[in-house]
Order: sequence, then C-alpha cells, then structure tokens
Amino acid sequence: MSIRSALQIAEERHLDLVEVAPNAKPPVCRIMNYGKYRYEQQKREKEAKKKQKVLVLKEVKLRPNIEDHDFYVKLKGAQRFLGDGSKVKVTIMFRGREMSHPELGRDLLLRFAKELNEVAHVEKEPKLEGRNMTMVMSAIKGKQ
Repeated sequence: MSIRSALQIAEERHLDLVEVAPNAKPPVCRIMNYGKYRYEQQKREKEAKKKQKVLVLKEVKLRPNIEDHDFYVKLKGAQRFLGDGSKVKVTIMFRGREMSHPELGRDLLLRFAKELNEVAHVEKEPKLEGRNMTMVMSAIKGKQ
C-alpha cells in the first residue's frame, strides 16, 4: 500500500506508522503506538543486559617468603573469588634482593595452582613482569 494511504489509516486510528524493517524490499511498516513499542523494546534490552555475565578479575598479592598460615588465608580468598565466578590474578611482589631468586616466586605460584587444581585451572602461566610475577587462574566449568 502507498505511504500516503497508510499514514491516513494511522491518523484515523490515532496511531503511528512505524518502519520496522527498513532493509526489506519493499520496506515493512506497521501501524502501532510508537511510545508503547519503544517502551517494550527498552524492556527487552534491559532483560538481555541482566542475563549477560560480567567478567571480573580479582587479584591476590603474595610475597616470596610468605608464611604458611598467610598463604592459606590468601588461598581461601582466591577460592571464594573463583566460587563467585571471577578470574583470579595471583601476583608475587619482589623487593630488593628477592629479585635474584625468581624461582622462589615461580615455585610459590605453582604451589598455589596445585592447591587449587580441584576448582581452577591456570589460564596464564607464571610470568615475570618487572618486579612482579603474575599468573591468572579461572574456575573449572561446573565446579563453581
């Protein structure tokens, strides 16, 4: 139908002529209440946004000569983060002469990964970046 006649029908019914598929041949228009249509569309977008999962990266910082109890406290925190669905970045901060023994940091990170191997896997292997050594872990699907 022609645009003029469609506009006339829409005006008689006190509604709007809305183009719903502009790329179609010929373009598809619908007679409707545009305000209500926009409201419904926003509602759908809001629902879709709620269902999206936001990826969060939490960080746990350690020192190379950490005591056992402190290590397990940090481990428990990392487990909680993984349980919440976040990724965990484990960082070992070196100071002063500790930089001459990066293998201690690597061993500590591998121990951390071994302790968490039931609930998480290593996503990024331990890597020395400046004075910090980092490793990223994420939860194993189905174990959250």
